[in-house]
Amino acid sequence: MIISTTETVPGKEIKEILGIARGSTVRARNVGRDITASFKSLVGGEINEYTQLLADSREQAYQRMIQDAEKLGADAILNVRFNTATVMQGSSEILAYGTAVKLG
Repeated sequence: MIISTTETVPGKEIKEILGIARGSTVRARNVGRDITASFKSLVGGEINEYTQLLADSREQAYQRMIQDAEKLGADAILNVRFNTATVMQGSSEILAYGTAVKLG
């Protein structure tokens, strides 16, 4: 599976657009991370617990997007983007999406 943020793949022709492939996950913070983050916010610097939470969330959304594209029969996902939205206080959705295509 070719995955790209570009609209085309060099040397390949888009034979068919299959639709939008998407994958998402909703994650909530936990009390342990919040306490640690509160202490770190006092001294400054990166809050590793949240960095890891978001990295794991992005990866899960990315993998779900690939699975969605495979169900559509895609060879590639082009113009890939990520989006984040707050669902409720303390939880967010990470969405990965792109155009599922057949290449020639």
